[in-house]
Amino acid sequence: MHPSFVPPRRVKIGDAAAFVGTTPRAIRHYHEIGLLPEPERGGDDRRRYGYEDMIRLLWIRRMADAGIALDDIRDAFAEPASAGADSDDGIAGILERLEETLVAQEAELRRQRTAVQRMRTEGSRTGLLSDFVTDRLKRLPEGSLHRADLDSLLVTERIFGPLGAAVQASRFIALATHPDLRDESDRVDAAEEALDDTVAVDDPRVAQVAAERHAFEKALHIVIEDSGLAEEDDALFDAWDALHPATAEEGEPETGRSSGEGQGSMSAFEATGKMPYDFSPARLRCMELAAELAAHEPPAS
Repeated sequence: MHPSFVPPRRVKIGDAAAFVGTTPRAIRHYHEIGLLPEPERGGDDRRRYGYEDMIRLLWIRRMADAGIALDDIRDAFAEPASAGADSDDGIAGILERLEETLVAQEAELRRQRTAVQRMRTEGSRTGLLSDFVTDRLKRLPEGSLHRADLDSLLVTERIFGPLGAAVQASRFIALATHPDLRDESDRVDAAEEALDDTVAVDDPRVAQVAAERHAFEKALHIVIEDSGLAEEDDALFDAWDALHPATAEEGEPETGRSSGEGQGSMSAFEATGKMPYDFSPARLRCMELAAELAAHEPPAS
C-alpha cells in the first residue's frame, strides 16, 4: 500500500452508489424496503457506509442483475447464515421460480437465465462471479472457500476486472488445498484484526504482526510457485487476450472492466477511493511495515 494513501473508513451515499454501480435513489429504496439496514450518520447528518454495507450492496446488485426480485433478495438475506460460505439454501427455491419465468422469455432474458443457471451450478455466491473466475475455483471441494474469500474476489473483480480476480484466486486455491497454511492465514488475520483503535501505532504488537504477515506471505508465495499456480497465472493472461482480442486495440483498460453487465466502469484509482475499509491507524501502520519488509526482501535466486 502506498504510504501516502489512507482508504476511507466510511463513505457517503454518492460514493457508495458510484462504486457499486447503482444510484443513491436505489440505495435509499433498499433502506425503505428493509433490504439494507440504515447506516449510522455522520456529524453532518448524512449516511456513512462501511465495508460490510458495501459488500451487501455488491451482492444485492449482482443478484438484481441476475433478475431476482428485491423482495426475494430480502428474504434470502433474512435466512440464517449457514456454516459454509456458499451454501445459501434459501436462494435455491427463488432461483427455481425465476428460471421458470426466464424460459418463457428466453429471447429477451437470455443473459439473466444464464446468470441464474451459473448460480445454481457453481453456488449462489460463486455463480455471481464471472466465468473467468469460477473456472479457476471448480477444482476445489465444496465448502473449502471461506465467505471472506468470495467477498475479496467480488471486490477485486469490481476494481480490477475478471482477470485480476482470476489471478487473485490462486491465493485462495492455495489456502483451500493446504490446511496448515489456511490455519496460519486465519491466525495472522485475527492478529491484524486485533490491532483496533485501542492499539497505538507505535505499540510493539504492530511490528510483530507485520513480521508475521510478511513471513506468511513468503510461505504462501512458495506454495503458489511450487504447486504450479504461478504458471497457471501466466496462462491466464494469454487466455484473456484470446477471449478479448480487440481490447488492446480499442484502448480499453483490461483490469478495470466489471464483469457485471450495466454496472458501468471506473478506473482502479477511482474505485479504490470509493471502497471503504475499516482499518485502524495501527492496522494501516502494520500494513505499511509489512510492505516495507517485502520491498527489502532479496530477490529469489
